[in-house]
Amino acid sequence: MIEMLQPSVQPTELEQAQRVWSACLGILAENVTSQSFKTWFEPIVPLQLHGGILALQTPSQFFREWLEEHFEGMVTSAVVRVLGKDAIVRYEVTKDEPHPDDERDVRPEPPQPKPERKSFPPQPETFRTANTSSQFGSQRSVDTNGNFQSFLNKRYTFENFIKGESNQLACAAATAVANNPGGTSFNPLVIYGGTGLGKTHLIQAAGNAVLQQSRSKRVIYVSSEKFTVEFVDAIQSNRINEFAAFYRSMDLLIVDDVQFFSGKEKTQDSFFHTFNELHQSGKQIILSSDRPPKELRDLDDRLLSRFQWGLTADIQPPDLETRIAILQHKSKDDGYELPGNVIEFIAANVTTNIRELEGCLISLLARASLEGREVTLDLARDVLKVVVGDLRSPINIEEIQRAVCEYFNIAEEL
Repeated sequence: MIEMLQPSVQPTELEQAQRVWSACLGILAENVTSQSFKTWFEPIVPLQLHGGILALQTPSQFFREWLEEHFEGMVTSAVVRVLGKDAIVRYEVTKDEPHPDDERDVRPEPPQPKPERKSFPPQPETFRTANTSSQFGSQRSVDTNGNFQSFLNKRYTFENFIKGESNQLACAAATAVANNPGGTSFNPLVIYGGTGLGKTHLIQAAGNAVLQQSRSKRVIYVSSEKFTVEFVDAIQSNRINEFAAFYRSMDLLIVDDVQFFSGKEKTQDSFFHTFNELHQSGKQIILSSDRPPKELRDLDDRLLSRFQWGLTADIQPPDLETRIAILQHKSKDDGYELPGNVIEFIAANVTTNIRELEGCLISLLARASLEGREVTLDLARDVLKVVVGDLRSPINIEEIQRAVCEYFNIAEEL
């Protein structure tokens, strides 16, 4: 008999909301452009999950109205896929942090003297995006304690990265680079693979490992899109030299999704010179992409050739054993002990990527917690039908015999 799901530590309503919204973001990212995702979904903050109602915080009233007008159906659909058909989305507005594009609440104020700009990058004045998490927009390069900000997610470490045959080379290379940044032949290290396979986790784990060994190292993680946004801002504010000097001062530069440099000639030129400066100075560069460098389009040949100077390692979709290990680790990390047959069932039916795998697990735990149900195979089937659609039918000898007999038009009894 399968026991009732018993968490060792009951998640708070905030933690449940964060897990559910994380699963929703994985769904939304597959259905909108990268720019729309970063602009309209990343700034949303999950607040609470109570009684099937997911409370989300938006930066302004304008932001909320735009979201409801253009993406309400998409957001609701994602939440329903995760929580079930009775789920409800409720928005709350940040009162003390208006959206940068919301001009309706702006009141004229007496002119104030501009503070002297001493460190790059400050709050941009001539170029703003709706993404309040832009690392050179709403945040500075140092925190309130004077420490340099790397913009790494501290949860991404080698310790909680599940290793398997599908990522063995990439993981070994990232570990070698982290142990000796700039001192190996793996410079640059380029890790490529499909969406949701763990590239971002792995490259940030390398950065966190370097900082763990030496807090004095200057390590920064940046997406190619944010690099481009800040480059444009530097042009508009006439601070190109300061922009270049900032990035060239790094000991470890980590750039995610370099495929989005495609077609951006000026940005490519800036990155080319930054790459050269760092490489010649013996500094480490780690890049990620959705495909191998030689298959990238609309990139300068001289930049492509430099991407191939070091080591290029791929990450493949995880095999069954790795998917089972990921689910076991994730459920235990969240304080749950799932039945083995449920884990094996999910792992056998969700094969595309790790993000979808974790999304199904979050949906299952949310349904069980909100409805007070046991985690059984029946509940797992219900959840997976909503999240991934039709489930894979098990193949056995009887199914093979029936298919062969149908094809050759012979009786099964023979």
